[in-house]
Amino acid sequence: MRSGLRNLSLNIRVVLVEPMYQGNVGSVARAMKNFGYSDLVLMNPCELEGQARAMSSHARDVLEGARIVSTLEEAVKGSDLLIGTTGISSLKTGEHIRLPLYTVKEVREKLKGCSGTIALLFGREDNGFSNDELKGFDMLITVPTSEIYPIMNLSHAVAIVLYELSGLEGGSNPLADGFDLQLLYGHLDELLEEIDYPAHKKDKTSLMLRRIFGRAGLTPREVQTLRGIIRKSERKMRLASGVETLQKIEDPGSIEKFI
Repeated sequence: MRSGLRNLSLNIRVVLVEPMYQGNVGSVARAMKNFGYSDLVLMNPCELEGQARAMSSHARDVLEGARIVSTLEEAVKGSDLLIGTTGISSLKTGEHIRLPLYTVKEVREKLKGCSGTIALLFGREDNGFSNDELKGFDMLITVPTSEIYPIMNLSHAVAIVLYELSGLEGGSNPLADGFDLQLLYGHLDELLEEIDYPAHKKDKTSLMLRRIFGRAGLTPREVQTLRGIIRKSERKMRLASGVETLQKIEDPGSIEKFI
């Protein structure tokens, strides 16, 4: 390691979106403790009573320390990268929303040397995530399974993902702040508007750009540089548009129309 660089922390947050069964929640807490994780967030969970505590076993501290929220925005607040999970069978509909898909091993390789907070999001036991929720994720991962029965139990999926990521240490490359990334995506959407990008392609292209930058693992400086380039480009285009309008007004042929 070069002088002046130091390893920073890489925090993994597990987010369960509207879990239906308290046994699964307890088992997730247990799996988290098995692999050394404790940051658990529950969005609109089921009642957490005796079964959840029993299934958590010696990980009751993880269960009782879980943060309960009512919105996805609250659940991922402070996260720098949002990684959603999806089953392969879900590719039958809305392919562009669920692509590209990565295995956990591939994501692990991408996260090597990074620091920041990663939110791992797991969907509802019965129908996973909505399309709108999937659009908000920076990356999507899947656990390869048999085509005969590809959908895994929630707690089993969490255990496999955390096993694959266990031992992953932070490095000297900080991930860009999640808030700054949202600002970048907003600038990109404004740029698409500025260049009169075809309306019927805009949503797909915006999502594609988000996924490209999401898997790139941008640093804070890279995000600021990209935002600066986009802002300058927009100013140049607006200035050019203003000059063109002025030239049309000053054109003798145009003036005659007002005489």
